[in-house]
Amino acid sequence: MDSPVQEHRDRGPDTLGFAVVTVSSSRTLESDDSGRIAAELIAAAGHTCHRRSVVLDDVDAIRHTVWDLLGREEIDVIVLDGGTGFSPSDVTPEAILPLLERSLDGFGELFRRLSYDEIGSAAMLSRACAGVIGRRALFALPGSPKAVALAMRSLVLPEVGHLLGQARRAR
Repeated sequence: MDSPVQEHRDRGPDTLGFAVVTVSSSRTLESDDSGRIAAELIAAAGHTCHRRSVVLDDVDAIRHTVWDLLGREEIDVIVLDGGTGFSPSDVTPEAILPLLERSLDGFGELFRRLSYDEIGSAAMLSRACAGVIGRRALFALPGSPKAVALAMRSLVLPEVGHLLGQARRAR
């Protein structure tokens, strides 16, 4: 017999449309290993990455990109990588947190816990975060390729269908 969690997962969408946005003032699509890794993992999980782009470390540019993607019907999930640290140019949380209708606090908590196993106490410097805007999910990940792979494999891809199944339920 399936567990209640598995039953909820089974009610979520099987395939989703993703957008991957790298937040960086120095990377290009060609030099962006983190975005490439995210897109490859999305495809390997049976989903579609409809769009990949790079946006500057700028609150307005990040918000404009997110709003543009929210206007596209094929996009269910937006994954941002980069800009979640503590340097002065790391502004991804400042850009997206005010946009979220519901935050997914457990995502950041679990990501930092898993990161701790790999990098030790430096994991606390990550401001990875996630939440829901309307019927869409948004995840902000650190920009390192290893962090992106960890978050996508361990957290985002296993649960995003479940998350959206819950977020899209009728009252």
